[in-house]
Amino acid sequence: MGVSTALFLARGGARVTLVDAAPAICAGASRWNEGKIHLGHLYAADPSLRTAQRLLPGGLAFRPLVESLIGHSLAPAISTSSDLYLVHRRSVVDADTTGRYYDAVTALAASHPAAARYLQPIGAARAERLDDRTLDALTNRTEIVAGFRVPERSVSTRWVADRLAAAVAAEPRIDVRLSTRVTGLTTGPAGFDGPLTIVTAHGSEGPFDAVVNALWEGRVALDTAAGLAPPAAWSSRYRVAVFLETAAPVTTPNAVIATGPFGDVKNYDGRSLYLSWYDTGLLADGSGPAPPAVPHLDDLAASRLADAVIAQLGGLLPEVADLPSRTASRQVAGGWVVAAGHGALDDPASTLHRRDRIGLTRHGRYLSVDTGKYSVAPWLARAVADALL
Repeated sequence: MGVSTALFLARGGARVTLVDAAPAICAGASRWNEGKIHLGHLYAADPSLRTAQRLLPGGLAFRPLVESLIGHSLAPAISTSSDLYLVHRRSVVDADTTGRYYDAVTALAASHPAAARYLQPIGAARAERLDDRTLDALTNRTEIVAGFRVPERSVSTRWVADRLAAAVAAEPRIDVRLSTRVTGLTTGPAGFDGPLTIVTAHGSEGPFDAVVNALWEGRVALDTAAGLAPPAAWSSRYRVAVFLETAAPVTTPNAVIATGPFGDVKNYDGRSLYLSWYDTGLLADGSGPAPPAVPHLDDLAASRLADAVIAQLGGLLPEVADLPSRTASRQVAGGWVVAAGHGALDDPASTLHRRDRIGLTRHGRYLSVDTGKYSVAPWLARAVADALL
């Protein structure tokens, strides 16, 4: 979010100071997630379609906006096939209701004026329900009760992160401050309507004509430090997944186990894969403005976690169970998932099944952005830059 905003502002003629607590750009959740470019299918527990309607414009705009930022086609980073959404027997939404929801979201995406801009042609206006023979071949049918093919795809976030970092390095109007954590904000006599100064662990910087709080897990804490009221309900979860490289190409499908605290598989190019299982990869969970501490994973703990994730997914998808014999390397890494809401994902009433309450809040020259999802970040960044320019 911050990198995209900085690039759009700089290319619009502004001078930008980009501050990042990490020692490198896009080193956190922007780099270590599955890269799903959402059309809204994941949120079957929000039958109002408000989440899908909120996420859809950002998902459709993702490819052209990122390509304009990095100066490259996104094609090499896009996953090899459309997602299979596999309904678990413990899903918080039953299979038939899920199917109707997927049909509604697919129709919404296919009829959108920007549908042609997506990662791939959206095609039919209905989700394809998998027949029993296909499901028997792909899954463990004692756990998976139904399956649907939807037009969503993902991108390799590491591929995108490397190219966004290169774009920032090549932009003379962006001054980068790495390993610098922002801890507060200072206003002058005019309050938020005048020049603003940021407070960091190294001192103060500014004054600036405007400050954009595009932090992720630290956004609400900075808003609170600036004197703004935090959301009534907030969730910060630190999750890790397995990033795996195979020695030879594999045909492991792109699959999401829905709907609840399950997992997913992403096959980006036949050899680079992402594997997650929610409960196994969840290392920290908090509800305050500041995120909780994250336990350290040593090499042995990370290896055991990777084994557990692969075992959980392999029990549902036989092709995942075959991956250890084909693995050239693997890495356990992750980042924060933050959202306005609370509750457990195995609870149908949890407000974390929604992502419609995202976007920009403005107080004079101070702008705070709840990105919501990775797929929405470039689209929101474009809006933030337009508002300032």
